Amino acid sequence: MRLRITHDTCYDYHPPVDGALHMAHLRMPDATCQQVLDHRLRIAPRPATLRQTRDVRGNWRHFIELATPHSRLAVRATHLVQTVAPAPRASALPWEAAREAFVYRAGHPGPAAAQYVFPSVHVHCGPAFVDYARPSFPPGRPLQEAARELMLRIHADFRYTPNSTGIHTPAADALQQREGVCQDFSHVMLACLRSLGLAARYVSGYLLTQPPPGQPRLIGSDASHAWVSMYVPDTLVHEAVEEEQHWYDLCPTNAREGWGTPGEDYVRLAVGRDFADVSPLRGVIQGSQSQALHVGVTVEPCEALLLTGLPELPEFAPPPPPPPP
Repeated sequence: MRLRITHDTCYDYHPPVDGALHMAHLRMPDATCQQVLDHRLRIAPRPATLRQTRDVRGNWRHFIELATPHSRLAVRATHLVQTVAPAPRASALPWEAAREAFVYRAGHPGPAAAQYVFPSVHVHCGPAFVDYARPSFPPGRPLQEAARELMLRIHADFRYTPNSTGIHTPAADALQQREGVCQDFSHVMLACLRSLGLAARYVSGYLLTQPPPGQPRLIGSDASHAWVSMYVPDTLVHEAVEEEQHWYDLCPTNAREGWGTPGEDYVRLAVGRDFADVSPLRGVIQGSQSQALHVGVTVEPCEALLLTGLPELPEFAPPPPPPPP
């Protein structure tokens, strides 16, 4: 499947900011089930500095310096990506054996995936998550089978409710409320797996959504998506596999799963311990008293080989009126 993804972000400031520093995770990598054919990043106003690097997890990131006063920041990231369906595999590795792979042993460095066993900014492990996960993890059950059941339970038990939570809502609150959005579902599942001593990471990306029958695809109506990727430390079906192929992806929001991706309609943007590691755009500004954020995402099938004829940077809603004196 060939997809074009356009991710627009716009900040309106009042009064104008004097300058700003931002970090963006808005360039997707090549991965087991996806190949990036073309990528464009446009920023207005023009940055004084734009530097691209990779972080310790292999994510692409851009450092953006804006050195002149501005009342609006507009960032558009556009990708053309080729995706393939995940290859079917099965692992009979018991979940306790997977947990043992991350037990500290003096003199042994341990797997790199051990960083995803520990708590993080938005994922705090605890007894409540163990209690919720335990019915899916009886003694000796294969890890893949147990994780699949946990995903299906979250999908069934939790209600998808936009605007019911925020970026900083703790996973414990989402677990208690049994509602939220894809970020909350993913944080809850991460907390459950890590509370059992298993390694799991947060994946940010995009999902091709289908409009209602007879309705056109609306530009900018999609949103970023999030799901979970769990590390299976043993070889799979007795064959040698590359390190990246040890990750089994699970989407509790849509009850989808697969090795390396939940499906060819999913596109990975970045991976981290939780949302805090992969925020699409964050930074610090100098000046201003108020700001308004506008985000628009479009995911659409595309047969092109290159990104051509791209529209100009988006015209978002006008800035909010100035506050009364």
